[in-house]
Amino acid sequence: MKVLIVDDSRLARAELRRLLEAHPDVEVAGEARNAEEARAQLAAQPVDLLLLDIHMPGETGFELLASLEAAPPVVFTTAYDAHALRAFEVNALDYLLKPVQEARLGAALDKVRAQQPADAPSAAVEAAPVPAPATPLTAQDQVFVKDGERCWFVRLGEVRLFEINGSYTQIYFEQHRPLIPRTLSQLEARLDPKLFFRANRQQIINLNFVEGVEPWFSHSLRLTLRGGEVVEVSRQQSVRFRELLSL
Repeated sequence: MKVLIVDDSRLARAELRRLLEAHPDVEVAGEARNAEEARAQLAAQPVDLLLLDIHMPGETGFELLASLEAAPPVVFTTAYDAHALRAFEVNALDYLLKPVQEARLGAALDKVRAQQPADAPSAAVEAAPVPAPATPLTAQDQVFVKDGERCWFVRLGEVRLFEINGSYTQIYFEQHRPLIPRTLSQLEARLDPKLFFRANRQQIINLNFVEGVEPWFSHSLRLTLRGGEVVEVSRQQSVRFRELLSL
């Protein structure tokens, strides 16, 4: 497991390094003193976890996340508990108060391990090259979503539907429906075609959330998603859907 430590305090970074030495499967991939340095390191290599301070000179930890198109799992480390609610609103795995306790850090690392696919090597074992911007994002990738004053840190595999809503795209995950300033074409270029399917001009669906399929007008199909949404697949895309899912 590769970890990037982001904290403006040298002593805090050194203490986290010391605590991580107790975990043989963890490798400190680097340290950053601020959001700018963190972005540069994330662009240079993939990591499995961000240990991220909130209050730093310049941008905060939240602002760093908002600037990333995709980010690894995050555990916040901070001397203040005032931002705990906001941290979990962006789906942080954990929120550790300084001085960080060894047991609490171990529990946070266990959460990261539990999320890693059993058959997928971690970045510490297989340091793959950084994907180019056009490389499709996987189901395990997490993206930061902001809609007004609310924000989320959501894994793409949990998104069941992308739908045009005016000049925005609406994202469906859990009970949330935030809007983002992206077109479906922009999203389709980044999404894994093995997981996400363009059903029509208005909607992209997550194939893992298809609960029911029924024939519809003019040889088209109508799909029901877990969550209750009903999607009518265009006639042309219905042909592709049948080919995609046929033996």
